[in-house]
Amino acid sequence: MSPRQPVALGIGCDRGTPAASLAWVVVEALALCGASLQDVVAVASIDLKADEPGLQEFAHWQGWQITFYPAAALAGIEVPNPSETVRKYTGTPSVSEAAALLAAGTDMSQLLVEKHKYRGPDGRNATVSIARIPQ
Repeated sequence: MSPRQPVALGIGCDRGTPAASLAWVVVEALALCGASLQDVVAVASIDLKADEPGLQEFAHWQGWQITFYPAAALAGIEVPNPSETVRKYTGTPSVSEAAALLAAGTDMSQLLVEKHKYRGPDGRNATVSIARIPQ
């Protein structure tokens, strides 16, 4: 990846996932594609997570505004790793991949990191996907 390539993050998480776990999974995912926190210009999730304290706290730490999409908008995005389990709980087969692609305004060809998962020490799961934002 070229330096200073702007990226969008899509984040999904269990209820009650702490900000520290979200920070961990985001930094891991960024490292996988050679990006850094400074390259992040868009962050998105599903509207069901708009009141998630850990997600809000992490975004605040980074100075990020999060865009929250309704399940119907996310469900219309083609992704490489749809999940029936995610669909059962959220109404869309993808949160992190679809949110990253929507926030980046692009398609699967620009997905740099697919559905990177992390289980925190408390057993709560977080998932991050990263999409390149076309210049």
